[in-house]
Amino acid sequence: MIGGALADSFSLLVTVFRTHGRRSTAPIYALLEGLFLGGISAVFEKSYPGIAVQAVGLTFAVLFVLLLAYKTGIVRATRGFKLGVIAATGAVMLVYAANLIMGLFFHSQISVLYSSSPLGIGISVVVVIIAALNLVLDFDMIETGSPHGRSQIHGVVRRVRH
Repeated sequence: MIGGALADSFSLLVTVFRTHGRRSTAPIYALLEGLFLGGISAVFEKSYPGIAVQAVGLTFAVLFVLLLAYKTGIVRATRGFKLGVIAATGAVMLVYAANLIMGLFFHSQISVLYSSSPLGIGISVVVVIIAALNLVLDFDMIETGSPHGRSQIHGVVRRVRH
């Protein structure tokens, strides 16, 4: 599985930073990513029967509900919305990074992050909501990038190179 992760990461870097030939490297990346995630799903499915089907089903349900909400205008990626989602995502990253550092250097972790207490479950629900709201940012990025024939990430990479 580690070999698959390394191959997947390599193909991602080639796809992102190679300006020509993305049409051929993107499907390779997608295939390797699918194989890697399928392997992880198989490991968890063996330990917890039924979990992979539930995860895939819930993922697609959240995707379709948010896509419908975005397309109908119920949810809009305004400047404030983007700022809020990015700030919340950054805060989650900082909390989990602090937890990782505490575990590595102090052999202590933020126990509520992994507990099944009402507070731990509430924190997990908030993190899942923030992750789902990142899809709205993705939809907006696709929508604003597609009329120009390129993604916003491509433009950022091009500006960094020059």
